[in-house]
Amino acid sequence: MPLEPVSSAFLAQLAEQRNPPIHESTPAIARLSGPVFAGMSGPGPAVGSVRDLKLDGQGGRFRVRVLRPEGEPRAIIVYFHGGGWVLGDIDLQYDHLGRVLANLTRSTVVLVNYRKAPEHPFPAAVEDAYTGLTWAAEHAAELAADGAPLVVAGDSAGGNLAAVTALRARDKAGPRIGYQALVYPVTDCDAERPSYLAAENQLLLGRDTMLWFWHHYLPDERARKHPDAAPLRAADHTGLPPALVYVAEYDPLHDEGVAYAEALRAAGVRVELEEAKGQMHGYFQMVNILPGALEGVRVVAGHIGRFVAEHGKEV
Repeated sequence: MPLEPVSSAFLAQLAEQRNPPIHESTPAIARLSGPVFAGMSGPGPAVGSVRDLKLDGQGGRFRVRVLRPEGEPRAIIVYFHGGGWVLGDIDLQYDHLGRVLANLTRSTVVLVNYRKAPEHPFPAAVEDAYTGLTWAAEHAAELAADGAPLVVAGDSAGGNLAAVTALRARDKAGPRIGYQALVYPVTDCDAERPSYLAAENQLLLGRDTMLWFWHHYLPDERARKHPDAAPLRAADHTGLPPALVYVAEYDPLHDEGVAYAEALRAAGVRVELEEAKGQMHGYFQMVNILPGALEGVRVVAGHIGRFVAEHGKEV
């Protein structure tokens, strides 16, 4: 189907401003757009409580924000935000998104503000993601009801970190993850896939911009094939938690998302693959800006909710 009309109008408005594309900017300049989009999103809905704290990672300190809904939380969702490992912040759009997700799923959402490249290149984000996960597991009793499942989730680069964290938790025998929700995740480093090259996918995120992100996150192209960077290239996908892989129709990352779902399924992992028709990469974080964003969050929340309900029956 055609690109969703409000998204088309949004892109036209951006084009009128004639700002240079991200791949022609520096990280510092590209980060200036964050507050602008956050102002468009506005504040998120009220939740039961909000707590900010700092964790000590292997290479430095980073922040997490704990968003707890009203009532007894049913699950703990550790969420990794998008932004190509370079952009993004838990104080901006992702606070809004996290609040919506916490309320829709009736779960505690832990937003992980992992360190960013190029100041902190690979594997800093991976290390912080895993530290955030282990912290949530160690504090599960204070974050949710006894026996509540642990979920990892994220979009784009955050989806990459969620998938990598699930692999690492399996290989390290913990923490035990019950479910993974991957929204148009980065799963590979192959920029020659058809969805990377398709002209209609060169929108908010295009091929050149994705290569710019890779350059800042992991400049060594050969090293990008490491499973901690490209989880599709892991030798073994067995034993991973059930997953939702949610791709966007207009997205350079579309094909690698589908490929990851297929790899999980071939390994015997229960996986649900969904496509956001008419949506472009980046739409998911734009709650209150693009109409498809809230519907996308509802889709993810629905899948997590069904998993939590099944988990409750098994306990």
